[in-house]
Amino acid sequence: MGKTGKSRNAAAKRFKKTGTGKIMRRHASCGHLLTKKSRKRKRTLGSCEVVAAGDAKVLKGILPKSGRA
Repeated sequence: MGKTGKSRNAAAKRFKKTGTGKIMRRHASCGHLLTKKSRKRKRTLGSCEVVAAGDAKVLKGILPKSGRA
């Protein structure tokens, strides 16, 4: 039997692919201890960001080929 194209579930829960194929990630430092952080900082940390090019190469092999990553 050939090798199946399984994704790594840990990575699949943390990253998602856009329609153009870029990989998005969440910012760190937004899970707890939020009272000491400013509103502006929490707002920017809540948004998603594109993964760096070097990391994206590794993630493309780990994530599923299509759909939600």
